[in-house]
Amino acid sequence: MRWTALYARSRHLTVALAAVLLCAAVLPLLLGDSWSTVFATVTLGAAVAVAGVGLSGQDLDLDRTASFRWPPRRLTHLLVIGVVAGGVMLAAQGLADLPIDSSWILRDVAGLLGLTGLAATLFGGQFGWTLPMGWAMTAALVPKAVGQAYDVVAWPMATADSAQAWWVAGLLFVAGTAAYTMAGARR
Repeated sequence: MRWTALYARSRHLTVALAAVLLCAAVLPLLLGDSWSTVFATVTLGAAVAVAGVGLSGQDLDLDRTASFRWPPRRLTHLLVIGVVAGGVMLAAQGLADLPIDSSWILRDVAGLLGLTGLAATLFGGQFGWTLPMGWAMTAALVPKAVGQAYDVVAWPMATADSAQAWWVAGLLFVAGTAAYTMAGARR
């Protein structure tokens, strides 16, 4: 068996792909006219979070003794999660003519991906879902009356043209991607 097939099996990629498709494609179509940024944020958070569970293998000692370099594979795995989740969400938007801007989806995928990488690095791959899902749920509950701090705290819910939300998402993406790529998942 090739290493890619073994990697896919050890990370439960088929189950993760099915879950991402369910989250990012089925929910927007089911909600139809009720679709809003609240549902989009939670759906995108769930899509990235379910795939984040597979960021560590069954045996971390075995992963660490491999004869090839892990950082490029870790980075690829993380970026593929984002591409699939964002791509499926964009496709669902096009199919149902939903009102979410594509730049908003890009920003949220990047930030949530960074949070997934940070969670896997800090807590372990099996807990890679905690930070993206937690922040997405928190952002959905933060009242807009908070003022300018809203775009920082609830950046996934902020408008697509919010500079503060882009900065927060960008910083989370860079920090989480770098941490997971270099260190991998925690034991």
